[in-house]
Amino acid sequence: MFDIKAIRENPKAFDAAWARRGLTPLAADFIALDEDLRAKQTELQDCQSQRNDASKTIGIFKSKGQDASKIIHEVGDIKARMRVLEDEVKVISIRLNDKLAKIENIPDDDVPNGNSEEDNVVVRQWGELPAFDFIPKQHFDLGEELGKMDFDGAVKMSGARFVILRSDLAKLERALAAFMLDMHTTEFGYEEVSVPLLVRNHALFGTSQLPKFEEDLFKTTSDHYLIPTGEVPLTNLVRESIVEEEKLPLRYTCLSSCFRSEAGSAGRDTRGMIRLHQFQKVEMVSITTPEQSEVELERMTNIAEEVLKRLKLPHRTVLLCAGDMGFAARKTYDLEVWLPGQNAFREISSCSNTGDFQARRMKARSRPKNNNKTQFVHTLNGSGLAVGRTLVAVLENFQQADGSIVVPEVLISYMHGQEVIKAT
Repeated sequence: MFDIKAIRENPKAFDAAWARRGLTPLAADFIALDEDLRAKQTELQDCQSQRNDASKTIGIFKSKGQDASKIIHEVGDIKARMRVLEDEVKVISIRLNDKLAKIENIPDDDVPNGNSEEDNVVVRQWGELPAFDFIPKQHFDLGEELGKMDFDGAVKMSGARFVILRSDLAKLERALAAFMLDMHTTEFGYEEVSVPLLVRNHALFGTSQLPKFEEDLFKTTSDHYLIPTGEVPLTNLVRESIVEEEKLPLRYTCLSSCFRSEAGSAGRDTRGMIRLHQFQKVEMVSITTPEQSEVELERMTNIAEEVLKRLKLPHRTVLLCAGDMGFAARKTYDLEVWLPGQNAFREISSCSNTGDFQARRMKARSRPKNNNKTQFVHTLNGSGLAVGRTLVAVLENFQQADGSIVVPEVLISYMHGQEVIKAT
């Protein structure tokens, strides 16, 4: 979310940045609304001043026994006009804030131009693609043939886009999550947090899921929402607070279930675990100063890459173009893992710097040492990683001709020494 003052002072720069996202010029509309609002506010202030002056005059007249009826009538007219102006100010303010809340963040200067994933830029690639002497299968065929991945059973109780994992695959999912959390917390300074899975609308507004993406959320009858990502509760830890700058960066991680309606994804990844209504994800969130955020984005992305490297999963890192970035992001790297069964790279992590876009919505600030002047923090988020998609990648990359799955070396201790997953 933007300060209207910044748009007013740099309309061409904002329009040029939004144009890179494929948006039509917007600054003039914002400025017109703002000018109307400020004109009404100025008139309201003038009316308040006139009312105060008239009230004093009435007091003087009455103290002298003079007739104040004309001035009393004028005060009535002023009060009536003030009520109209107060209503107009409220309506225009709501309209302006609603429009500001629905507009996307502006991209960094080094974000490539483009309108879709076709315009994204591969910045690096790691690992050799596995070679098989048999036709590799997709994860859902592997899981079902192992007898440990059950989509039909999930449909009976929950409908489409759910899955039941059993025995060794359930253990593998747990092992992956524990491995990721241990790595983030013991090696890279993230604080593990156990977060609520239900939040109020103001938390989702703070991280920009609301109001624009409400259709992708699950809402309860108590006006709570199921979180679509651990980013929401982790980032809101600094909501409406002032953090002393010497404590930054703050780095948080969590394992949480995530819930998405997958609105607009009809016909896409309808089979398997790639696009579920409920899935587990290890999330990373950083709270930094403006000066630190670019370096922090590179660090966060490197950590997500390190998870894949230790699992020995081939992957590539992609810098998203302006038109393909998420709503709140000003710069994003996607990590795409190789899936032999699909013969394609698929997204497994997205690491984004939102600048102060979310912080303004949450009123999250920092204060430098020996300085009372505060500034908005910068917030960053990244998957470290999506656990279900990582399980998919392990199944497909470590599959054997007999349908068994070799457990990645780094996970063997988490699997209590088990080295191979076989059908039972």
